[in-house]
Parts: sequence; structure tokens; C-alpha cells
Amino acid sequence: MFSWMGRQAGGRERAGGMDAVQTVTGGLRSLYLRKVLPLEEAYRFHEFHSPALEDADFENKPMILLVGQYSTGKTTFIRYLLEQDFPGMRIGPEPTTDSFIAVMYGETEGSTPGNALVVDPKKPFRKLSRFGNAFLNRFMCSQLPNQVLKSISIIDSPGILSGEKQRISRGYDFCQVLQWFAERVDRIILLFDAHKLDISDEFSEAIKAFRGQDDKIRVVLNKADQVDTQQLMRVYGALMWSLGKVINTPEVLRVYIGSFWAQPLQNTDNRRLFEAEAQDLFRDIQSLPQKAAVRKLNDLIKRARLAKVHAYIISYLKKEMPSVFGKENKKRELISRLPEIYIQLQREYQISAGDFPEVKAMQEQLENYDFTKFHSLKPKLIEAVDNMLSNKISSLMSLISQEEMSMPTQLVQGGAFDGTAEGPFNQGYGEGAKEGADEEEWVVAKDKPIYDELFYTLSPINGKISGVNAKKEMVTSKLPNSVLGKIWKLADCDCDGMLDEEEFALAKHLIKIKLDGYELPNSLPPHLVPPSHRKSLP
Repeated sequence: MFSWMGRQAGGRERAGGMDAVQTVTGGLRSLYLRKVLPLEEAYRFHEFHSPALEDADFENKPMILLVGQYSTGKTTFIRYLLEQDFPGMRIGPEPTTDSFIAVMYGETEGSTPGNALVVDPKKPFRKLSRFGNAFLNRFMCSQLPNQVLKSISIIDSPGILSGEKQRISRGYDFCQVLQWFAERVDRIILLFDAHKLDISDEFSEAIKAFRGQDDKIRVVLNKADQVDTQQLMRVYGALMWSLGKVINTPEVLRVYIGSFWAQPLQNTDNRRLFEAEAQDLFRDIQSLPQKAAVRKLNDLIKRARLAKVHAYIISYLKKEMPSVFGKENKKRELISRLPEIYIQLQREYQISAGDFPEVKAMQEQLENYDFTKFHSLKPKLIEAVDNMLSNKISSLMSLISQEEMSMPTQLVQGGAFDGTAEGPFNQGYGEGAKEGADEEEWVVAKDKPIYDELFYTLSPINGKISGVNAKKEMVTSKLPNSVLGKIWKLADCDCDGMLDEEEFALAKHLIKIKLDGYELPNSLPPHLVPPSHRKSLP
């Protein structure tokens, strides 16, 4: 264990048997308190960017933030995952959720209003008090004993409307609240309705508030069963075009397509697609507990880099201020020159342009400060953060890797996550290579008469055809040689380089599986082994 990890860990002694998350949490908290927090306090980082982190910020479960315009199915999505209602839940065709609702685990079902919630030291919401009563009256915590919530918490947000009216009626800075949550959650899920792809002004601003959190964003195209295949293709293209105008990243965002509610599909043409997409999304969400420590470490690194850049900016402004006369004029000049100052600092300290805060927002905030009261640059504070980034972080990262390997895999369980884990409704059950797994008769037998006719046209000798003759028939499928080679390896059960009629039928069946769009198994499942070869195989 690293000696630096045990210090200032909230006064608690860490036993050697603690799990990985707790151990890493202690290390992260210690690093933040000793290395990053002094730099933040010296240059008023908390006033400009983000409040100081508390114990609950390090210890809380992974959180998912749902954001979307009204009636895109955010609340229904939560109910779909939990498979039960939660206190404060309202679902309807018009904007119904007008509050932020933190859905969390509790031994008894109930709700806590925002003003009481922000004074609870066990919850990671204390710093939300700075948004005032207008927000706190629209914030609550819904607690219930649900298995899913033992591993994750979910934040439901108000439905977004368009125009200035909605922004004014809220009475608080909606985008600032979203930004606060974005810095602390593990996933940001943007929900879109297949019939509502326009991105309103406020939704566009909300997405821009997630700047720097691109790795957390996932997109869900919901209610996709309400359109047919041709329309869905156009809807998907239109969504990607709309997102491309708002999210300026070179990578294409992952979009999950489906109908995330527990009702019959209106259009079943794309059922297989929806099932595969749901499974992919479930796997992404289920992995959050296992990746929670890495996410917190990543967020601490981003915060430390921003704190360093902020210190350079503030200390530069302090250095440029006159000692006696012309302070106001100099202040206005420095604010107007902020883009040039950014470029100068980039060159002087070899800082990436992406590490700097947004110019316009920074200029607006600087208007309210007396630059003469800022601190000059303190190299020791910068050195402490640099040392943390270059040495301590790598040590902590290796500790995370070691302890993750020694621990059982942590997955979200319960609710919809258990619905497809067992029984005949898991993904692909009874399809492709899994077809016929529950049947006594060999599944290939139903098409074997057709395959036998082909077999006897390929000049079998002593009941077998050579690889050369088998190839002539197999290449007619137009599958790549790499795929056909794998099929040959699976079908040649006795590895004699030839195929009997059952092995040939199996090869044709595997080709059909691949042409139908399913994946081939890595090894031949017992139910696909030809009857005459079952005794010879272990």
C-alpha cells in the first residue's frame, strides 16, 4: 500500500481488507485535499468554476443523468430500468417532470425535498444550495428499496422546451445546474424522440454545458418502434446531422436505438435491432460500478488541470495590474485581451488550448472582481499538482488495476437488467447458432434432404467429399475466405480434411447462419454436433 494514501482520509483508518472502491476513494480524497484544494483556494477556483469536493463526492455510487426535451421518455426510461414506480414520478404526453429528481436507494420508500437534501452530509448534493430556493423547490430525492439502485443512482431532469419563456420561468440557471451534475455523474444520457428531432435553443445550450464531459455522453433514440424501417433510417440520419451541429467532436457519438418502455412494440420489423441495442446499452450501464474509481480519477485529473490553468490566468491578471492609477482602465483592457492572454499562456507554459475555460464566460465573471486582490503565482502550489499528475496518479492507477483484478466483477443487477439474463428471452436465444439448443432432434436435420442432394453432386468417395470439392460449393455463398475457413474448421468434426454428408449439412447450416446476419460460435455447441460424431467427441 502507498504511504501517501492513508493521510487525511477523513480521519478514518483504512483496514487492509477494504474493497477496491473504498481504498481508491481514500487515495483520491487524500490527493485532492493535499494537492489540488490548496491551489483552488488560493485562486478562487470555487467562485469561478466548481465548488470544493466533499467526502460524499468521492464515496457516492455511480450516477446517471437523463436529459432531453419534454415527452422523450426520460421518466418512463427510469421506470423501465427499475420495473416499478418511484415517489414523485409523473408521466404524461405534455411536460410533466418540472423538477430534478434524484432516484436513489433507500430501505424504505419516500422522498426528501431539496432544502433538506442539501444539508445531508451523506448525500453528494450539499453544494447545490448555491442555486437558491428557486432551484431547491424544484429538486427532490426519491428513495426506494430497488435492487438496481443498490449499484447506481439516476437523476431525472425537467423536460426542455424551446424559447425564452421556459428559461425565465425556471427562476434559476438551468444550464449551470446541468453543468454541476455533469461534472459529478458517470453517464449523461441524451434522449430523443423519433418524432421530435429538433434541438431547441435551450437544449442546445444544455448540451454545450457538457463541454469537457464528452466521454460520458450517450444518446438514446427512443420510441423508434413508432416508425418503419425506411423512416427510421432517415430519422437516424437527421439526428446525427442535428447532433453534429451542436457537439463539436471529431468522433461520432454512440446512438442507441430502441423503445425503452414495457409496452408492446408498435412496429416489430426491427425487433432484433432493438434487442441488440438494448443489450449494448445495458452492458454500458452495468459496467459503471466497476469503472467508478477510474471515472473519479479521470474527473480529478481534469479538475486539477483546469485549476492549474485558472491559477495561471488569475496570477497573470494580478501581475499586469498597476499599483496606483488606472486600475479600472487596465482591468477593462485585460478582459478584452483575454483571448490573446490565453494564447500567451499556452506558449509560455506549454498548455493545450482545450484546457482553458470558455473565453466569454470567463470575461463575464471577471467583471465582478478586483484584480488587485488576486494572488501572485505560487510555484510550490503548481509543483504540488504537477507532482500529483506525473507520479501519484500513475501509482493510484496501477492500484486500481491490481484491485479490480482481485475483485469479482461488479455489475448492476435487478429490474430490467435481470429480465433478459436468464431463460429463453436473453439476446439471441433460439436464434442463429443457438437455434435448436432445447430440441432433441438435430436442428440441421430439417434441411438435410436439400443439403444431401448437393452433397451427392460433389462426387463423394467412400461417403466423403474432398476439401477441393467442398470449396466449390461453399464459395458460392460469397462469404470471405476467413469466414469459410472458420466454418470448415467447425464442420470437420473428425479433423480428417474431408466432409461426410452430416458434416457437409452442418457446414451449409453454418453458412446459412452467417448469411442471416448472426455470428458464428468460436467452438461447436453440443446441439450442433452431428449425431454420428457425438460419441467420438469428448
